[in-house]
Amino acid sequence: MDHIRTPNIFDMYAKVTLMCLAAVALARPDKPAPAGYGYAPPTPAYAPPQPSYSAPQPSYSAPAPSYEKHEEGMPFDFEYAVKDHYKGVDFDHNANSDGKVVNGQYRVVLPDGRTQIVTYTADHYNGYQAEVTYEGEAQYPEPKPYKPAPSYNAPAPTYEQPKPQYGPPQY
Repeated sequence: MDHIRTPNIFDMYAKVTLMCLAAVALARPDKPAPAGYGYAPPTPAYAPPQPSYSAPQPSYSAPAPSYEKHEEGMPFDFEYAVKDHYKGVDFDHNANSDGKVVNGQYRVVLPDGRTQIVTYTADHYNGYQAEVTYEGEAQYPEPKPYKPAPSYNAPAPTYEQPKPQYGPPQY
């Protein structure tokens, strides 16, 4: 007896897919349909819109570059200093200006014991020019060895038997 073959669902799916792909391939819009089928692509009934505006023109003028011009500064003279012997902070600063050139100096005590002195001049033509000098000699003391704090000794307990506060019960 011959076996009857039942259709496989996957075979049917493959056939349907191939038929759909063939139909899509035949109906591609980039290829016209063969003559005799009566199909003609429609002609567009509209034209793309034309721009009806013009780009706006700027109504301002750019400012002139200001990097060539320098405002003359105000003359000044100031000085301050901070000295805190407990924290080891020691610095000062002084400066003066005639409105065109600033001259100044600041001093800072560095952690190694030297004093750094910066003397400077600043103007619009030469910029900031500084001369750095040092006073003193760097000191690097030998580190002290760690010594722990004295240990804590707890006091000896002074407990006593409590004295009775109440008498025997009375009936």
